Amino acid sequence: MSAQNSEGITTLLEAEKEASKIVQKAREYRTKRVREARDEAKKEIEAYRAQKEAEFKKFESEHSQGNKQAEEEADKEADVKIKEIKEAGKKSQDQVVKDLLSAVFDVKPEPASD
Repeated sequence: MSAQNSEGITTLLEAEKEASKIVQKAREYRTKRVREARDEAKKEIEAYRAQKEAEFKKFESEHSQGNKQAEEEADKEADVKIKEIKEAGKKSQDQVVKDLLSAVFDVKPEPASD
């Protein structure tokens, strides 16, 4: 009977070793799969980020052109207004100078009324 017990113990030890190998392989597989999943997720995130960045740049370029056009139009309008103001100033400049000189040189003294 001791030979049978010895054989049974040996069989159990071998089964335990085999089970330990299977568990180790499963852990290694799980670790490998987790790494692969993490790498896949990083790639997907990077691709999504690149796509959104491209969409943003396209949106920005389309809308910044509209702003540039509006700025150019506003600059043109401002230049026109400045020219109009300068021309109006030139037209009445002589009269303004005459009025100022007249006010300074044509003094009309009046007695103080107390």
